[in-house]
Amino acid sequence: MPAQIACPQCTKPVNPQARSCPHCGVDLAMAAVIAEQKFYLPAVLPEGLPLVPEILVPRLGEYLLEKGNITHAQLSRALQHQAEMANSGHPILLGQALRELGFVDTETLDQAITVQILQLHYVLEDINRQLERRVQERTQELEQALQNLAELNQLKANFIANISHELRTPLTHIKGYLDILAEGSLGSLTPQQNKVLGVIRKAEGRLEKLIEDLIQYSFAARGALNLKLTTTNLSEVVKSAINQVSHKAETAGISIGITLPQDLPPVRCDKDKIAWVLAQLLDNAVKFTSEGGLVELEALPDDRFISIAVTDTGIGIPPERMNELFEPFHQLDSSTTRRYGGTGLGLALSSRILEGHGTRLKVQSVVGEGSRFEFSLPIAAKSKERE
Repeated sequence: MPAQIACPQCTKPVNPQARSCPHCGVDLAMAAVIAEQKFYLPAVLPEGLPLVPEILVPRLGEYLLEKGNITHAQLSRALQHQAEMANSGHPILLGQALRELGFVDTETLDQAITVQILQLHYVLEDINRQLERRVQERTQELEQALQNLAELNQLKANFIANISHELRTPLTHIKGYLDILAEGSLGSLTPQQNKVLGVIRKAEGRLEKLIEDLIQYSFAARGALNLKLTTTNLSEVVKSAINQVSHKAETAGISIGITLPQDLPPVRCDKDKIAWVLAQLLDNAVKFTSEGGLVELEALPDDRFISIAVTDTGIGIPPERMNELFEPFHQLDSSTTRRYGGTGLGLALSSRILEGHGTRLKVQSVVGEGSRFEFSLPIAAKSKERE
């Protein structure tokens, strides 16, 4: 059993490995910190109080009582004498009061103070060692947890990539035969068959898009998101993105507005990936906007950047759920009866693509009024000046 030491608070013997004192209940680590502060930052002393080692020792009277150096009556008398001296403007320490009254000699007092200081020193050293050991253990645990998380993320990305490619192969065959049927190469179709074929082709297109999202996300998750930065006409990118969602918006009874200055300067970006991001933002805006609503895309240039924003009049996003927007495979409505479909990858991948461009996707939203998603791209001629 380890040697007993004195508690910094009540000075009674405690196990140096204990978390708290069994006598007074104080947290030993906290008491040690406070005691250490007393070593380096002693409390403000009344004017005239001598700066002697006794200042560092708590509960000297109790210690002397335990050792049998004084009696309870002597301690009470010394405390009374100390109070009288303080009231008279000549404050003294308890040890000095005991000496003046002849209850202890200097040698006994010095010995008691020295022992207590040494005990406190040992406590602090032992607690420091325990804290260092705990910090090392927690650091190792955290490093291991981070490594495990990285490995799990890698496995997840690999699985997504593999399963997505496996899904793409049969889907290619399905799409090919659907095209053949639509062209009439296998015989003419009745109007009802054409209608059914249109539904199937629409479902195939949606499935193809979901699989492509999975593949793109797996690339990003594995650090394989390669960007081909070129000088790009942003107006062409915007028109391409609008074309991808215009039919969906028209079918849903939603208007799309565009605000683009005629002299919009070129930007430095990966044309295809920014077009994909804009299409995702527009598609989301249309998806979460009711019939008769409005989706607007605007580009506003300044001296160095062009800010691109997609605004809708949709359902909005609760403030407490903003942090969930960019979590992959996550929908704000995750119930089995949810109204809005999707893999939950669009915003997660869009955020990664924009981070690769050195920018961030900013979100503003009011429940019941709509949302605004905005990011900026550097103007091509001045992109090198970006800080």
